[in-house]
Amino acid sequence: MDQRLSFVSLAVADVARSHAFYVDGLGWHPELYVPGEVVMIRVAESVVLSLWDRTAFSQEVGAPIEGPGFAPMTLAHNVGSPAEVDAAIDDAVAAGATLLVAGAARDWGGYSGYVTDPDGFAWEIAHNPSPLGDAVLAAWRLGPLGDQQ
Repeated sequence: MDQRLSFVSLAVADVARSHAFYVDGLGWHPELYVPGEVVMIRVAESVVLSLWDRTAFSQEVGAPIEGPGFAPMTLAHNVGSPAEVDAAIDDAVAAGATLLVAGAARDWGGYSGYVTDPDGFAWEIAHNPSPLGDAVLAAWRLGPLGDQQ
């Protein structure tokens, strides 16, 4: 698995309140806003802050977010295809990760699965075929100095 971080996803109590704080309050510009579900804000060329409704987040990850054992956030590693999702999940599990959810087609149009690292931090391995997902992946491929990865 390549060394990079694509999305930081946080489970929030109220997406509208988060939108009001980050967008209206701080002046950040959302790339995507689905009222009551999610707001996504590009915070760097290849990093997106994703603020999810807690219930939708829990359903997406396939694990409850309340109680011990699971922090209500994920880190995401985006790749270019569903096959790459499965391969990266296999690599992570081989390296000691625990499989939470195998790669699967998602309602939002992509394909993703979830693993946890040895300390329990959840990683989403995702293929996100959308303008935002494509841009994040393209920025990573270009590299910070314009070098092709």
